[in-house]
Amino acid sequence: MTAKGVKPICPCHQVFQSTYLYGAFSPINGNKFLLELPYCNTDCFEVFLAEFSIQNPKELIVIILDNGAFHKAKRLIIPENVILIFLPPYSPELNPAEKVWAKFKRDFTNKFFGNLESLKEYVCKLSQELTVNEVKSITRFSYIFSNPFWTIL
Repeated sequence: MTAKGVKPICPCHQVFQSTYLYGAFSPINGNKFLLELPYCNTDCFEVFLAEFSIQNPKELIVIILDNGAFHKAKRLIIPENVILIFLPPYSPELNPAEKVWAKFKRDFTNKFFGNLESLKEYVCKLSQELTVNEVKSITRFSYIFSNPFWTIL
């Protein structure tokens, strides 16, 4: 507390640090692939796609995405076994992954992390605790499974 008209001196320095979690979740088999990267941009998204595609190189991977600019960059290199499907603009409720992100966000409620490393450890713990059955139940949207293609799986 200071006298009226005297600017108080704050003994701390606020620092903003960030990390970004990229993820893909299968409503079919409940598999998940998460990768923590330093930026949310085309280069990091390309790294995510490349790493995801080599997990099962013979598998055709279909990823549902919003219309983020870095998802559609002209210079983006998309692996041969990956197909990107874009949702209509402003429709995050159609993206199954958004439900997983909402679960993660709920788990962060009223938590404080003293540094970025402790935050990363907590995210790692959350992703490890996310079970196959949880992924399937959270992401199993009826519009995906109303397509006759999925009946053969």
